Amino acid sequence: MKKRISLLFLLLSVSGISQQKSIDQKINELLAKMTLEEKVGQLNQYTGDNTVTGPLTINPNKKEEIKAGKIGSMLNILGSEYTRQYQELAMQSRLKIPLLFGLDVIHGYKTTFPIPLAEAASWDMAAIELSARVAARESAASGIHWTFAPMVDIARDPRWGRVMEGAGEDTYLGSKIAYARVKGFQGNKLGDLNSVMACAKHFLAYGAAIGGRDYNSTDISERALWETYLPPFKAALDAGAATFMNSFNDINGIPATGNRRIQRDILKGKWNFQGFVVSDWGSIGEMVNHGYSQDKKAAAYSAITAGSDMDMESNSYRYNLEQLVKEGKVSESLIDDAVKRILRKKFELGLFDDPYRYSDAKRQQKELNNPENTKAAREVAAKSIVLLKNEKNVLPLSKDAKTIAFIGPMVKLKRANHGFWAVDLKDVDSTYIVSQWEGMQRKVGKNTRLLYAKGCGITDTSKAGFKEAVDVANQADVVVLSVGERPDMSGEAKSRSTINLPGVQEDLIKELQKTGKPIVVLVNAGRPLVFNWTADNMPTIVYTWWLGSEAGNAIADVLFGDYNPSGKLPMSFPRAEGQIPIYYNHMSTGRPAKNEDDKMYVSAYIDLQNSPKFPFGYGLSYTSFKYSDMVMSKSKMSKNETLEVSVTVANTGKVAGEEVVQLYLRDKFASVVRPVKELKGFQKIKLAPGESKTVAFVIDNEKLSFYHEDLEFKSEAGEFDVMIGSSSEDIRCKGGFELID
Repeated sequence: MKKRISLLFLLLSVSGISQQKSIDQKINELLAKMTLEEKVGQLNQYTGDNTVTGPLTINPNKKEEIKAGKIGSMLNILGSEYTRQYQELAMQSRLKIPLLFGLDVIHGYKTTFPIPLAEAASWDMAAIELSARVAARESAASGIHWTFAPMVDIARDPRWGRVMEGAGEDTYLGSKIAYARVKGFQGNKLGDLNSVMACAKHFLAYGAAIGGRDYNSTDISERALWETYLPPFKAALDAGAATFMNSFNDINGIPATGNRRIQRDILKGKWNFQGFVVSDWGSIGEMVNHGYSQDKKAAAYSAITAGSDMDMESNSYRYNLEQLVKEGKVSESLIDDAVKRILRKKFELGLFDDPYRYSDAKRQQKELNNPENTKAAREVAAKSIVLLKNEKNVLPLSKDAKTIAFIGPMVKLKRANHGFWAVDLKDVDSTYIVSQWEGMQRKVGKNTRLLYAKGCGITDTSKAGFKEAVDVANQADVVVLSVGERPDMSGEAKSRSTINLPGVQEDLIKELQKTGKPIVVLVNAGRPLVFNWTADNMPTIVYTWWLGSEAGNAIADVLFGDYNPSGKLPMSFPRAEGQIPIYYNHMSTGRPAKNEDDKMYVSAYIDLQNSPKFPFGYGLSYTSFKYSDMVMSKSKMSKNETLEVSVTVANTGKVAGEEVVQLYLRDKFASVVRPVKELKGFQKIKLAPGESKTVAFVIDNEKLSFYHEDLEFKSEAGEFDVMIGSSSEDIRCKGGFELID
């Protein structure tokens, strides 16, 4: 029996090798037929002529260039009919090499899910993978081969608008989410008609932009590079990410697009990445603006020699690479390597067998109207909501409440619920998007009267609507007030120097508070906001982010208790912009403050507390959880051993609920200063009232290791603190152990 199994395994292995050789043979045969101009064409990506998710550039010769084999990829071409038309142009080229169609499918295609930062608040990897899977199915059915997601940049400055596109401040959580999203987009293998190629971006350290200003420079230590910013990209690679996108920023003075060290030495060298690297929009040409390249010809030289395979929209390769090769400045073998990487993905996608296999109008119609997608969006949206305060147990609301006033500028908005980076399907109306008003209407009982007042606009300075809002509130048993920032106030090129509630919205909250009515404040945003008066004075606050096309239903599910909120913050919320950057896993100093009142000659503000307003990992439930009986399997462990730590978690409330149990470690003394605590594990569990579970974590040497100057991650013998809790600040159980050589 064992011999049969071994023989079967051998045959399968040989089959796999044979298939890979077959693709390699096809690539080499095709490459041998290509002219240098056609090779360069494969490295050139243009956008379509319609605005979808990014800037619009018009090139009247685009279609003729496709037929001439001078373009290898297009972005912002979507829809089965449209992509088929463009692919037909490619089939008129001499070698009939199919086009790749890419698109920013960031958090959904037609069915829109919560923005990625909101999804990160779910701490639910299955839900995050499902979100990406649905997005892949819908976009692949519409002719898309490739999404420019996930963004896996670690970001600790909420002024940076693109925090909405990532997983927040923590490397461990961010790495788990990066892995889940790549798996969701790509499925089991490329070529599955329900999957698209993922693109891990932005390589590297884009989230460290100085001052939170988009496209800005970074100033990053070697240690931070390896310990904070690189691991989520390694996780994406381990999940099989087909492509990487480089970033706009410089790293140690060298723009990422032309940075050989991070692309050739680390990504393609140390990590042996076999996919291809695409520039961000125009970033090759932008090296001229950086003052790094004299002109686009010099930029093309820097980018191709550094390892950037495809030029998105800068035309630097299109008009300069041939000349650089003919002048002997760039080896044609570099061009060949880039072309091979791109062709391999086209073969793996099955495009050479059938260039139109993703452009199926019937499949598109079926997938874009799949009720299961809507159901998934509603579930993921509910999981992403974070309950910040519920001091007087106003929530959950009763469905039999006599009168509910729903007030605020967000209440009846529809497309706004998509948030930033939503695909603009111009031929699809917004009726499928559920507004908060519609969600509330569908939820309340027949005997409940639902009242509405806008109160004010999002950014308006006028208070003319306050009187109506107060009058409506006075008629109600309970008030739900929906405020926040516009969806286009966070996202790319949407940095804000102040991140407070815009306009007069907080003034509206103050006026409504005077009515004495119980008020539930909903905060809609793409980033952590500063809203100190509201946070201090309003007893019930729900952070709803931007939740996508099922936002209204999901919010109503939470407000009325059909879903018990379980979200936890993936970023620290500052008290003021002066605290930024703020993150939980900071280093200790020689003069740490002992408490919030300790101000004299310690590392503290004289006018502000050090702690965040709401900490990383924080989020409440309609029930309560008790942690007890922490047990460690040993007090000492060697580097080749593991240690198990467990804790009992009990639901001590009256309703079922989910809790994210979080494990933090601290290396107490090391050869370099280590963070005060680091997330090294978490589990999301569901408990019925009165139910308890034992939650166990395994601590191994990898969790104890950190970056050393020899470019290796290693642990050091010594003492470690173990902390388990409900957030980075709400530690319920503590222990420790010793690591020995």
